[in-house]
Amino acid sequence: MNLKQTTSFRSCLGSASVLLAGLIAFATASHALAVQQPEQDLPTELQQFEQQRIDAIAKAVPSAVAIFGPGGNGGGSGVVVSPDGYAVTNFHVIQGCDDFMKCSMADGVLYDAVIVGIDATGDVALIKLLGRDDFPVSKLVDSDQVRAGDACFAVGNPFLLATDFQPTVSFGIVSGTHRYQYPSGSILEYTDCIQTDAAINPGNSGGPLFNADGDLIGINGRGSFEKRGRVNVGVGYAISSNQVKLFLSHLKSGRLVDHATAGFTVGTGQDNGVLVDGILESSEAYRQGVRYDDRLVEFAGRKVTTVNQFKNVLGIFPKGWRVPVKFDREGTMVDVFIRLQGVHAEEELVGIVAGNDKPQAVPAPKPCEKQPCKLLPAKPETPAPEGYEDVFQKKTGFANYFFNQQQQRRVWAAAVEGNDFAQYTKSWKLSGKDSQGNKMQIVLGDEQSGIKAGEDAFVVKLSEDLTEQAEANPRATLLLAMHQWRKMLQLGPDKFGQSIYWGEVRGADGDAFELMVATRDVLQSNLLFGKTDGRLRVFESFLDADQDPCTIEFADYKTENDIMLPGSVTYRIGSGPAETFSLEKIELGDSNKSTPGSDE
Repeated sequence: MNLKQTTSFRSCLGSASVLLAGLIAFATASHALAVQQPEQDLPTELQQFEQQRIDAIAKAVPSAVAIFGPGGNGGGSGVVVSPDGYAVTNFHVIQGCDDFMKCSMADGVLYDAVIVGIDATGDVALIKLLGRDDFPVSKLVDSDQVRAGDACFAVGNPFLLATDFQPTVSFGIVSGTHRYQYPSGSILEYTDCIQTDAAINPGNSGGPLFNADGDLIGINGRGSFEKRGRVNVGVGYAISSNQVKLFLSHLKSGRLVDHATAGFTVGTGQDNGVLVDGILESSEAYRQGVRYDDRLVEFAGRKVTTVNQFKNVLGIFPKGWRVPVKFDREGTMVDVFIRLQGVHAEEELVGIVAGNDKPQAVPAPKPCEKQPCKLLPAKPETPAPEGYEDVFQKKTGFANYFFNQQQQRRVWAAAVEGNDFAQYTKSWKLSGKDSQGNKMQIVLGDEQSGIKAGEDAFVVKLSEDLTEQAEANPRATLLLAMHQWRKMLQLGPDKFGQSIYWGEVRGADGDAFELMVATRDVLQSNLLFGKTDGRLRVFESFLDADQDPCTIEFADYKTENDIMLPGSVTYRIGSGPAETFSLEKIELGDSNKSTPGSDE
């Protein structure tokens, strides 16, 4: 480099130094100003956004739960959804816990909790925190309103950091909606779930995913992790709040809850339509007329254009739910209403929850190489907390039978409203008119029952083959159903036979009912109670689970002489025509009391 070049270089360097010094001075002055006036320089909109986020987190955090396994080993997260302490979490979180567990909240209190219900397929479980009836709660909102790009945040117990009872908050956005996650080495199937980049790490499982308003949109459960370490890589999945809402009453039943199957499968047609490519002839879908090559248009009110969409919407429903389905059959739209079947038999669910289900081979552990193997200690059993020894009852097919009994008694008490039907032990006589105006009479007894409408009369003998009698005269199914109805009113669910509270279901018109399933002798009955008034509205009786039931609808309830009974009965067999009886008089045998329309 010559002298001229050197002089020029030094001149440039000097100029750069002066510029750099100026930039540093400017940055220092700007920083000092920002420190002195941090809020004044922030735009009003940004300040409002920051405050909204702070308020949403403050609103949401109190309902979050940290769950700890026996002896403080393992655990996860949850969220309280009702003031009496019901909290939602993941099935795989409570798998490592006992029937009772310890849970902390941000109020700094360690609570006792008990298992309530389990949905192993959907990876959801319900527990109940004990000791209060005024827990802070999160509001379950409509997850179908969630959109990619929405702000969201997860609250939980990652890496069991909440040993100080204060949960961790991670902020992000919704990365995708209506995601379907295939089972991976287990039966856990995530359908219609929410994808987020908010950090979801081991220990966040079962915890809440909130929207920007601090309302509950999902339950965090599955994440994608870096292969060499259990660290989130920005892809996590939350079970949608809408799925949780559909299962919540079923989980409160204390049962091992099953997911639904439609009774048919679908595939992609040559024109990319969604076509029925398999169907069970024993399914209600088949009995309702669904056939091969029908093009699926809508399922449960949601449009379906791909197989993935069908799996997504089917996966959010529990067994026994009824949904409308729309098909295109050679250009003609066909609407049906079907009852969804279960995916698993009861013994399968019991085995899955017990850990006996092994859908894939698990590699044998490698022998210890450098040091002697250490045997893990047996999992200690968590004793029932003092005063709560009776809130857990073990029974096959249930996570906690105690809660099923509680629900049965609640529903039944509302249905009978204190009426004592047990005293009416003799034959019951129901008189009135059928839909054609003919005089009608039904007599219900212990040994036999009969019906007379106009000149038509028929008797069913309960000691003889019921199926043969039903095949001989369809009205035999009506008499059998009415016989079961009478016995249930007389005995109640505790003495009727095997009775199970099921949960909430929907009718064809969208009305909400609470379902109780009862079995006596060889007959299964479904009792549907009105969600708003508690009355027994529908009584279904099955001679065979693979056949359509006889369905009786009770209406126009009236109370006379302190006895409450329906004033009209509408019945149908399967999807056949309905027939209505208007009841003018009901005589209950050994009582002088008569009901609606009595002239005595």
